[in-house]
Amino acid sequence: MAPKKQRRSRSAARRQEKSQPHCIYPLALTSATQELFECRADEDVTRDRPYKLLRKHAIIQDIKTRAAVSDFSPVEQILLDYAEEEILLVFDNDSAFGQSFYLDLTPEAKHRLTKLHDSELFEDEMRKTPEPKNSTSFITEKEIEQESVKEREKLRLKFSRLQVELGTPVSLSDYNVADSKHNYVEFPSYQDNRSFIKVMQRDCGIQAVSRLQSDATQTAWKPKKNDFTQYSPQEFSQEEKEAIIQSESLKNFSKSVIPRVLCALQQQEIGDVFVDDFEALGTAADAGDLPGQTSDLLVFHKGFTDKMHTKDRKISCVNWHPTIPGVIAVALTTKKGEELIDSAVFGSRPSYIVVYSFSFPTNSQLLLRSPGDILCFEFCPSNPNVIAGGCINGQVVLWDISAYVTCLQGTQPSGTHSSDNKDTFNFDEKKAGTPTVDFSAMSDIKATHKARITDIHWLLPSVQVSSAGVPVENTSNISVQIVTCGLDGTIMFWDLRVPTVPEQPLAATKQEVDQRTTGTSWSVPQPFKHLRSTWKPLFKMDFSDEHVPVKFSMDLCTCHRNTAKELSENQPDYSQLRIPPANEMRVLEDVNTRFYAGTEDGEIIYIDWKVGKDESGQQFSPKPLVCVRAHLMMVNTVQRSPFFQDIILTSGPLHFAIWKEGVTEGPLVKSQWSGDEITMGCWSLSRPAVFFIGKANGCLEVWNLLENGVKPVHVQMHITSSRITCLKPWAMSLRKHFLAVTNDLGSLRIFEILRTLYHPSKNELSRMEKYFEMETDYLRFWQDKEKLWSKEKKVAEKPEQKNVEPSRSIKSVSTAEEQELKKYNDFKMFEESILKEMGLWPSAGSKNTSNPIHKMD
Repeated sequence: MAPKKQRRSRSAARRQEKSQPHCIYPLALTSATQELFECRADEDVTRDRPYKLLRKHAIIQDIKTRAAVSDFSPVEQILLDYAEEEILLVFDNDSAFGQSFYLDLTPEAKHRLTKLHDSELFEDEMRKTPEPKNSTSFITEKEIEQESVKEREKLRLKFSRLQVELGTPVSLSDYNVADSKHNYVEFPSYQDNRSFIKVMQRDCGIQAVSRLQSDATQTAWKPKKNDFTQYSPQEFSQEEKEAIIQSESLKNFSKSVIPRVLCALQQQEIGDVFVDDFEALGTAADAGDLPGQTSDLLVFHKGFTDKMHTKDRKISCVNWHPTIPGVIAVALTTKKGEELIDSAVFGSRPSYIVVYSFSFPTNSQLLLRSPGDILCFEFCPSNPNVIAGGCINGQVVLWDISAYVTCLQGTQPSGTHSSDNKDTFNFDEKKAGTPTVDFSAMSDIKATHKARITDIHWLLPSVQVSSAGVPVENTSNISVQIVTCGLDGTIMFWDLRVPTVPEQPLAATKQEVDQRTTGTSWSVPQPFKHLRSTWKPLFKMDFSDEHVPVKFSMDLCTCHRNTAKELSENQPDYSQLRIPPANEMRVLEDVNTRFYAGTEDGEIIYIDWKVGKDESGQQFSPKPLVCVRAHLMMVNTVQRSPFFQDIILTSGPLHFAIWKEGVTEGPLVKSQWSGDEITMGCWSLSRPAVFFIGKANGCLEVWNLLENGVKPVHVQMHITSSRITCLKPWAMSLRKHFLAVTNDLGSLRIFEILRTLYHPSKNELSRMEKYFEMETDYLRFWQDKEKLWSKEKKVAEKPEQKNVEPSRSIKSVSTAEEQELKKYNDFKMFEESILKEMGLWPSAGSKNTSNPIHKMD
């Protein structure tokens, strides 16, 4: 009787709901709307399950997308005022309110109906009587009985003692069984002569384990023997042969095949069929610059050449992307860039940084447009989407490639990429091809370098430099400062943040913004909008009076430091960053502010960047602490070791040298002139003792200081067909190491470094540390010996000069006059012999003894 009462209560509740039409809204949903919200009638919702909860956000999004076409547009305002995130949709199968669906407009009605629906489901489950299920046996009873273990009948043992010995005293002592054989029974082993039944099959358990097997291969020479086969062919009869010969099919076949056979025979007669095609490809060591060339240590992996943009251009700089594997960028410059600066056609052909990817090796993936040729560039260590470059006209340029990360990651080909960045100007939007990214910021031409920029580096994210040249702590842990050097003899520090300047009046600020807007017809991306044409250096050092640094290496720069693991997921908004005031910066006392630089004249100078002050309080650029003429011409490499921060590799056209910071006596290692010009050098990223040297003839030398410090351990001949311009190693993984090699023809070649070169030897780091200590001690010992020898020589020469100096001066004057007189007499005799041969010398009877030449005149 209880269920009937509950049914009456449910029907009463439904009548009560029908009597309250103010809290519901009938709807007519089309089939498309039902499929979109998964509320199809009689499928997703039925008479038994009429309720469906819909997301409020999804309904509002449908109204925005479909506008008035949406079935929920009449209740848009009601949905916006609805308090909860889900609204109840009820399927009305009987169309009690005029439509097949209706919405509950109040949360109270939604909760009441859902609770009522849950109670109905619970009552339906309670009304069902449990029914026993039939058991299904997958094995027979006999098999179960065989596998079951049955206990055998237990053994019963009874031990007793003779009744006579009961109660008698017992004496215990040691007893040897071998003394009385009757007290024991022996069952020795013996060979059983009975024939045993051989076990052919038995049950045993197995377990899968890793398979280990040692194999060896060797050619098995089988004994030679003569094999022959004799058979008789099956032939057609004479009538069948004549029928085949006279058939039309054979004639047609012969007409179609004979010309091709004759052509093949002719080619075989003309061509050499025994030529080795593989050898003709030129894979030998002296075959030139071909992809098939291999060596024991470097294997050609990929080659990149963009013929459209690399024509008549050379590669001046190359860098690997810090986070995306297989992405590499190169800077292209004209071969006569210095002449084009002042020419009228400068700027007619745009300059680019070309980005390649291993995923799409056939063409370039990205082009970074620049106002002039880029001689050096580098990725930001904390945000690889930002690239800084040094231009040939002395300006510093910034790019933002955050909109093209998917293109570089290989998820989207570059040819079909469409730019979504409306803040950049693109002159090639109508052309389908490689996407082009324009520069985001550029330094002020009046406050930048007066000559081309030759080197650029980012400072570490944890350090920044104040306007006075003092290293301070960077609390934001974001790389925001750049260091550049140029041929104008200056080294400049740049900051990407907004400088802290005093507040200006509103009218002045508005006027300045209007001037900037009218001065530029293109817009700049938002992260660097604050740098447009007003970007000036934080401070600079001027060495133009004595030295012109072209390459430098600081301990705080990011050269060969993999900071990919330290990158943050949220990229900063540089327009919101501010340079903190000087009183809020914490000075770092333990930071090394000294660095090495190579000059245009081949000098290696050691400088402290801290700006000094004279007696009047004016700032002046510091003088070099050490200056050594190590290279005869311009230095092309100054690079710190990735394992020892105080070891620096420098190279010039004739020599390369290795220096240790703090050792002012000279270089620890210096090479001899090998006959070929050195163009570039770089350290290995995985071995402390190995570094690479590029030559102008296209050869690459591999040096290992632990094996041989006098000559290279390996020479890769003709690694490129022309002059090597850049070398850049990169470790993609623990077992994948690559070396990028570029030349002055605009081609980029990637070589895979084999395990011999990237796997360090045992204790190589400690051995190299001892090697540098030994070389330092030897250098200082040799310097002390030279000073001692020079002092002894001066002491020995002083008394000799006092005694010999007067006589030597008299003798030297007399000998000089005699030599001049002898030269004059020899000239007179030579002149007389020539004139006699020409018949111009006067005879002996002639009264005129003057010079005959003057007489003729």
